[in-house]
Amino acid sequence: MKSIHSLLVTILLATHALAFIDSANADPTEPSADASRPNVVLIYIDDLGYGDIGSYGSKDIPTPNIDRLAAEGVRCTASYITNPPCCPSRCSLMMGQYGQRFGKYGMSRGLPIPTDRPTIGNFLQGVGYVTGQIGKWDIGTRRQGPLATGFMEVARNPPKKKYTKQEIAGLPKNLADSIKRKDGKSKYFCLNESGKTMWLTDYDGDLMTEFVGTHKDEPFFLYWSPEAVHSPSIECPERLMQRTTAKGKRRKLAGAIVSVDDQVGKLIKVLEKHNLRENTLVIFSSDNGANGSEGGSSAPYTGGKGAGTQKEGWVRVPTIFSMPGTLPAGKQFDGLIANFDFYSTVAAIAGTKKPEHCDGVDLIPYLQGEATGDPHEYLFWLNNEPGDAVRRHLIAVRWKNWRLYRKYEQDAWQLFNLESDPREEKNVAAMHPQVVQRMAAQHSAWKKTLVPVGKIPETKGQTQVIPAGHGWANHTSVINN
Repeated sequence: MKSIHSLLVTILLATHALAFIDSANADPTEPSADASRPNVVLIYIDDLGYGDIGSYGSKDIPTPNIDRLAAEGVRCTASYITNPPCCPSRCSLMMGQYGQRFGKYGMSRGLPIPTDRPTIGNFLQGVGYVTGQIGKWDIGTRRQGPLATGFMEVARNPPKKKYTKQEIAGLPKNLADSIKRKDGKSKYFCLNESGKTMWLTDYDGDLMTEFVGTHKDEPFFLYWSPEAVHSPSIECPERLMQRTTAKGKRRKLAGAIVSVDDQVGKLIKVLEKHNLRENTLVIFSSDNGANGSEGGSSAPYTGGKGAGTQKEGWVRVPTIFSMPGTLPAGKQFDGLIANFDFYSTVAAIAGTKKPEHCDGVDLIPYLQGEATGDPHEYLFWLNNEPGDAVRRHLIAVRWKNWRLYRKYEQDAWQLFNLESDPREEKNVAAMHPQVVQRMAAQHSAWKKTLVPVGKIPETKGQTQVIPAGHGWANHTSVINN
C-alpha cells in the first residue's frame, strides 16, 4: 500500500501530466502560460570531484547551499558519466543517450550532435517551456550552439578583464606567467555592463537570478554550466579562499567551489522569493571527476581527470536531485544512474513521455522510494577514439558492486569490488572468472548496438557559438554566417 506521501506525490505528478495534456493540444512552438507545471534548473559543474563538497564528505570546503539541496532532496552515490570528459559528457547529457550512439567515442570536439532527434532544449521548448542557457557550451559543431539547439534565451559571453602591464608585474610569478600566455586576458574575471570587474561565477549567478525573476510566471528550464571549476583556478581571489581551510594548491580550487556554492544560494533565494522552490526540480551534478592537478578529491575513490582516468574517480560524480514536496528530504540513493537519465527524468516531471532515442530512465520513482534496485543493471564505457589522448582510453562495465575495466582491447580485464575495495587496489579477476565473463559479454552485446566513430567536419570561418556582450541573446538571433 502506498504511503500518504507517495499518494500526494502521485496526485502532484498527475496534475502536472493533465497540464501537459492541455498544452499539447496547442501549437508546440508557443510557450504555455501554465505556471503550475514544474520548472527545472540543471546545474552542471566542470571537473567537480566526488569528494569536493560537504554533503559528499569534504571537510575543508564549506558548501552550505549545495548541502542544503541534498538535505532537502536526494543525494546520489553512484552517479556516472559514461562519456567523459567535458565535451562528450555534455553531448551525452544534451541528447539523453550514450554518446557512442552518434559516434562520440572520446573528446572529438566539433563532432555534430544528431539533428534527427531532439536535444533536451528542443524537447522542452516543444512542450511549452521557456528554455535558457548560461555558461560553457562545448557541444556539437560551431553551428550547433545553444540558440540553434533548443534554447530560447542564451546569456551572452561578457568581455574578460585585460590586465595591464603594471598589474601583471605585481602578480605572483606563476599567475603572471599564466596571464601572459593568454595575452593578458583573464579566465575568471569579467566586466559587467557598467564596466566593473567581477568574478565570472558571481556574474553567472546574477544572471540565474534574473532569468528566474523574468520567467517566474511560466514554466522554465534553465541550464547553468559554469566555467568553474575547470583549471586553472590560479586567479581565485583571497576573499573566497579564506572562507575555506584547504591547504596548498587545493586552496585555489576550494575558493572556486565556494563561489559555485554562493550561486546555488542565490538560486534558492530567488526561487523562495517567488514561491517556486517546491515547484522547481534542481539537478546538481558534474561533467566528470576531480582534477588532481588542482587538488581535486575523488575520495573515497581514486583517480580522476588527467592522471588516473581508468579509475573510478574520473567517472563517478556528485549528483543531487532536490524538489521539496515531490522528492523526499535527506535521502541517499545508491542505485546506478548516469547523466543521460536527467533528460528522461525531466521529461517525466514535465508530464510527458521521453523521446524514443533516450537511453535514460525516469528516476523519480527511484528517488521517491517507490521503485527499488538499480535503474540500470549495467552501465558501459567505450572511450577508444583513435585520435584522442592515450590517457583517456577506457573500456569498462559497472554491475552491482563490480567494476570491470581495461585500457585497450588487447589488455586483460581487471575486476574490482568497489564495496570492499573502493580504491581499486586489488584486482580479483582471477578469483571471479564467471563475473568477468558475464560483464564482458554484456559489454560486447552493447557494443554491437553502436554506430561507428564519427567524423569531425570542417568549421573554419564560423562565428562564435555564444554571442559576446552583456544580457541575453534570444532564439531569433542570427549567430551564424
